[in-house]
Amino acid sequence: MTGVLEAPVEASVRQEASALRARGGGWSRWRVAALLARRQVRRTRLSSLLIATLVALPIAAMTAYGIFAASTLGAPEDRLRAELGEMQAWITPAGVPGEGFWQAPTQPQWTGYPAGDDGSWELPDGPIADDPTDALPAGTETVLLTSASARIETRDGVGLVAAWTGDAWDPRFSGAFDIVDGERPTSATEAMVTPATLERLDVGIGEDLTLADGAGTFEIVGTLDAAILPDAASAVFLPGTAELRGVIGGERRWYLPALALSWEGVQALNEDGVVAYSRAVVLDPPTALREEVRGSVLDQWASVWPIVLVISAGGLFAAYVVVMLAGAAFAVTARRQQRSLAVAASVGANRGDLSRIVLLQGTTLGALGGLIGLILGVGTAALVVALTADGSATQYWGFHVPWPGLAAIFVFAIVVGTAAALVPARTVARTDVLRALSGARRPQKPGVARPVWGSIVLVVGVAVTIACAVVVAAVNVSDLPGDSPLRYIPAFGIVVGPILTQVGILMSGGWLLWMTSRILSRVGLAARIASRDAASNAGRTVPAFAAIAATVFIGVFAVGQSSMQTAQNARTWYYAAPPGSLSINIWPGAAGTTGLVDPDAAEDGRDAAVDVAEDTGATDLAVVARQQPSHWNYGLPEEVPDELTLAIALLPPQHLLDPERDDSFTSNGQDPDNPLSVVEPADLETVLGITLTAGQRDAYRDGAAIVADERFVTDGEISIAAWSGGDLIDGMPSNVWIPSSGRRIADPAWTEQVDAIVVDAPRQPTAIAIAPATAVRLGIAAVPERVIASLEAPLSTQERDRLQAQVELASGEDFTLAQTVEAGPPSDATWMVPLLSVVTVLVLGASAVALGLARFERRPDDATLAAVGGTPVLRRNVGFWQGLIIAGFGTIAGAIAGILPPIGFAIQSQGALLLADIPWQVLGAFCLGLPLAIALVNWLVPPRHPDLTRRTAIT
Repeated sequence: MTGVLEAPVEASVRQEASALRARGGGWSRWRVAALLARRQVRRTRLSSLLIATLVALPIAAMTAYGIFAASTLGAPEDRLRAELGEMQAWITPAGVPGEGFWQAPTQPQWTGYPAGDDGSWELPDGPIADDPTDALPAGTETVLLTSASARIETRDGVGLVAAWTGDAWDPRFSGAFDIVDGERPTSATEAMVTPATLERLDVGIGEDLTLADGAGTFEIVGTLDAAILPDAASAVFLPGTAELRGVIGGERRWYLPALALSWEGVQALNEDGVVAYSRAVVLDPPTALREEVRGSVLDQWASVWPIVLVISAGGLFAAYVVVMLAGAAFAVTARRQQRSLAVAASVGANRGDLSRIVLLQGTTLGALGGLIGLILGVGTAALVVALTADGSATQYWGFHVPWPGLAAIFVFAIVVGTAAALVPARTVARTDVLRALSGARRPQKPGVARPVWGSIVLVVGVAVTIACAVVVAAVNVSDLPGDSPLRYIPAFGIVVGPILTQVGILMSGGWLLWMTSRILSRVGLAARIASRDAASNAGRTVPAFAAIAATVFIGVFAVGQSSMQTAQNARTWYYAAPPGSLSINIWPGAAGTTGLVDPDAAEDGRDAAVDVAEDTGATDLAVVARQQPSHWNYGLPEEVPDELTLAIALLPPQHLLDPERDDSFTSNGQDPDNPLSVVEPADLETVLGITLTAGQRDAYRDGAAIVADERFVTDGEISIAAWSGGDLIDGMPSNVWIPSSGRRIADPAWTEQVDAIVVDAPRQPTAIAIAPATAVRLGIAAVPERVIASLEAPLSTQERDRLQAQVELASGEDFTLAQTVEAGPPSDATWMVPLLSVVTVLVLGASAVALGLARFERRPDDATLAAVGGTPVLRRNVGFWQGLIIAGFGTIAGAIAGILPPIGFAIQSQGALLLADIPWQVLGAFCLGLPLAIALVNWLVPPRHPDLTRRTAIT
């Protein structure tokens, strides 16, 4: 019989092993083991490349995220450049002089006055200085800049843009304001703009910029870039004339080009009521601080800690998956090295030497994968930053590479690679040298202890999850203190329990595979071969399906928990208007002092809101009017005029809250003490977002009420009552709380029972609607409160920006408009599809690695199968069952463990989270369909042509 021999590697191995025996020293053994490990890495190029790639991918992700996140954190120098340019400081008046005014060193907006014994302080009486330069040394040069917003004439009408008045183009502002093109203004009739403003105005340098309301026209002489603005933002830079500052207003800051302010100098300015942002103080902040400002000093670690936490959490998950998959690859590689390692053992290498050889292979590949991952991560971060940068200096403060963090990530990669080789190294150390030299292969058999302990851990995990959920539910209704450990420790158990369950499945993996092989042996020949191969090579199979299980666990956990929370959010969602509608509220204006809109101003606000809605392209406009609770503007009941009346629909007593049991309530935008809205019959469907029958509309016109909150209805009617005069303050009942004992409830001025038409409408501002004719009959005086309009299509970002600008422009001294585009609660699809896609990719990757290793290791068996008459179809079927077993085991194990936390949190929520909200059909299709798809793909990929001559030579 002839055969093809493997490459003779035993000679070199024997020489190195002899060196081990000859030298005998600990350092010599490590050096020789490292040499043998490097040689084995080079000889097994494909498996080494696979392991290095498995390590490199998560390392690249961690590196990219670390650089990306670090680039969003500004160092003091970065913040100073964007805030001051090359200036030394800025100052502005903010406090009353001589009253002990203070500020935080690096955050000048953090200010106050000396606190009393109770820790509180009051704003002292006195004027704030108008010009802070009087507090500076005589002759100090300052540059005054005012930042605000200005209304400019655009090609589409009038737009609101950021505006600065003053010499923002001064060269000493370089870094904060930089010239892009053109020249600096030299007169009060010239201005600069951002490049985006030129495009928005459809003008060029040399053309005019016109402010709205006749505030002035300026020649554009150049473009200027503001560090704090993105490239797409519009802004104008105007001359710093007193007249223009008076028109535009805004925040004033005096910049100091030369005077460097120390902390002592800043404190001296504070005594004069002036705050300062100083370059010298920011670069070297004081350490001795008053109690009120200790929390203001930016702790660099506090900024870095969230990044470290995210990288650590992601790294631990990635390490688990990589250790499992790379461990499977090492198991295959170690078995292929058994003969070579046995030769080394036969000439003097002990078990420790053999273990070190395999461990150092993991260390070498971990270092190689870490280096590759670092390079890929840096490149990926650079690409992401370049593609997502919007031009603002404050979005990415620079390309910041956290070198200590990258060093830690590199060490982590080495640890992961070494950990992946631990189990194979332990297995190799126990190799029977004679059996390995003879080429015998004996299948692995599970021990008795591991399945028993695995089953115990599995049961404990399930029990911990359910027990902790019950404990949390009991704690939620108890009177335990808020800081009691019993309030948060059981919540951790709801998550830790499923992890223990997964560990139990992993510990019992070999036994489960053997039991599965006994069952599948009756299914058919292909299933028997595939299941026995999986059971016989548990060192390869169990880590593979454990990696898949970990990925599926996170996916199922996230989908189940998020679906319940999303459904709960949808059930309690407050709709400002029907979905896809525009709501424009009419609020008091800047000149208002009563908190209410004057009736005439409300009419003007309604007309303005209608104009804005029509300009947006909205249709089916509707106006909602309500009564104004103006009685609260009077201090005492006897001051309320007798003719002032307010009518309310009474909430039945059984729905009122007990103040001794419930200390708060959530209105969700509704006003229970003023629930009546007046709506035209033709506008009802636009306001409520429902369809009414002809009979319901006729009844509404005839005096019935449309009720969206059925709690107000008793025997098909609602009770409306009115109070007037001083009774509005101390005699009208609450629609929220049960009256306290001794509280006076006055008799109403009148009451009336009104027929109720209950509709199934979502939670929204209109709880009860009555027609204008009904309101007139009842003597209810209502003023416009908001305008609701239907949108034919979702608004684009530009249309939303334009709507916001139009609303701000339409607002005035007498009323303010506030717009909302109701999109409804977030949909599951927005996050479920990307999440399941990521999980699918990870499962596919893990399955590809596991099945590739299985095919690689089964080559001799596959050749034997072909030699004894196994058809290509049979060999394909074996691949199908291999895919189904590995992917199916992992998916089912991960799904079982992953669904436990949502069940636990549903139990502890006491009905707020419902298990019925979990998309069981989606999870079932995912957990069953994905293994089948993987198995089908593995069946479609033809097995490699068998090498019938690859046999162990017999001499």
